[in-house]
Amino acid sequence: MSWDRVAVVGAGLIKFGELFDQSYEQMAAGAFAAAMASVDKGFEPVQVEAAMVATQRGTLWGQEGIGGNTVPTALGIAGIPCTRIENACPSGSDAFRIGAMAVASGVHDVVLVIGVEKMRDKSTEEGLLARAASGHPVYTRGESAPVLFAPFATRHMHEFGTTREMLASVAVKNHHNGTLDPYAHFQSEVTVDQVLKAPPVCHPLHLLDCCPQTDGAAATLLVNAERAREFTDNPVYVAGFGVATDHPYLHEKTTFTGLPATVKAAARAYAMAGIGPADLDLAEVHDCFTITEILDIEDLGFCEKGKGGIVSIEGETSLTGRIPVNPSGGLLAKGHPIGASGVAQLTECWWQLRGEADGRQVAIRNGFALQHNVGGRGSGVSVVNILTTNAS
Repeated sequence: MSWDRVAVVGAGLIKFGELFDQSYEQMAAGAFAAAMASVDKGFEPVQVEAAMVATQRGTLWGQEGIGGNTVPTALGIAGIPCTRIENACPSGSDAFRIGAMAVASGVHDVVLVIGVEKMRDKSTEEGLLARAASGHPVYTRGESAPVLFAPFATRHMHEFGTTREMLASVAVKNHHNGTLDPYAHFQSEVTVDQVLKAPPVCHPLHLLDCCPQTDGAAATLLVNAERAREFTDNPVYVAGFGVATDHPYLHEKTTFTGLPATVKAAARAYAMAGIGPADLDLAEVHDCFTITEILDIEDLGFCEKGKGGIVSIEGETSLTGRIPVNPSGGLLAKGHPIGASGVAQLTECWWQLRGEADGRQVAIRNGFALQHNVGGRGSGVSVVNILTTNAS
C-alpha cells in the first residue's frame, strides 16, 4: 500500500470531558456531524459505504452489539456494512488502519471511521471491575493502569537517571497545549511544582502524571484517493501504518525501559511510508502517563534510548521544538475516551497538516505527521499511523 490509494477528506470531534448530558448515541452523532462539516466541498450521510466503529468498554455498559447499533440508530445510516473494532487503547487507531485497508483494497470507496467511549457515567468501582474483566483471571485481577506503568518509570529512573521533574515536564507541556485546544477536557496550565506535589497514585506517578477518564467521540472520512478531489482540494493521504504486539503481563516482560510493540509498529509504518523519524513535522503519541510519552519518543526514534526525559525537559517536544509532540494536549490534557482517542489524534494530525490548528499550529516542512497508541494489559499492542500531504 502507498499513499496514492487512500485520502482523508474529513475529520472532526466533539469536546471531550464529563459529558453526563450526552448519550453514547448523541456523542457519536456529534462527531459524525463535525466530520461531515469539515469536508470542503460538502458531504452527505448517504455517501458512506461502510463504517468502522471503535469502542472498548462494552462490558462496562452491558452492551456488546455497539457497532451495528450505533450507525443505524445514532447516525441514521442503515443498510451499510458496519464493524465494531476493539483492540484496547489503540482501538480507534486500529479502526482507522482497517478502514484504510478497506479503501485501499477497492472494496469500498468511502469509509467512515468513528470512535466513541463513555467513561464517566459509571462509578470508579464499576469501571475498575470492567477493566479487570479484560485481563487474565489470575494474573491481573484488581490491578489498575498506574500499577502497570509505574515499574517502567522506576526502572527508567534507575537505569538512565530520569527524574520526577523530567516526568513533570511532560505534564506541563501537554496541559499548556490543552489550553490552546478547545476540544480538550482540561484547559488550564500546571507547573512542575504542582505536578510534584499532586496526590500520589502509584510511586513515582502522582495524580497529574496520569490522564483522566473522559467521555468523547471523534470521526474521520476516508476515500479512494482517485476521488479525493470530489471532496476537497486539500487532501491528506494515508502514508503508512504498523501494528505489533508484545507479551501483555508484567511477569512476561523482557524490558521495563521500552515498549517493544511500539518499536516494531513504528518500523513497519516508517517502512510503508518510506520515511524515517526525522521526516516528521509532528506526532500525537500515547501519553496515558508522563512516563509513557518519554518511552514513546524513544521507541518511535525521536531520540536515543534513555534520553527521553532530557529531550522533554529541554523543550524539544514543545510546539516550537525540534519535534512537536501532542500539540492537542495529549491524553493528559485532552483526555482518553478509549475508542475515540486514536481517531481524535488523527483528527489533530489532519488539522495540523492542513494548517488549521489555530493557536497551536506547528511548522509544517515535510508534510508528515505520526499518530500512535499503545495499550492493553501491560502495553501488549501498539498501532502507528502516518499521514502526509504529499501525493506520490
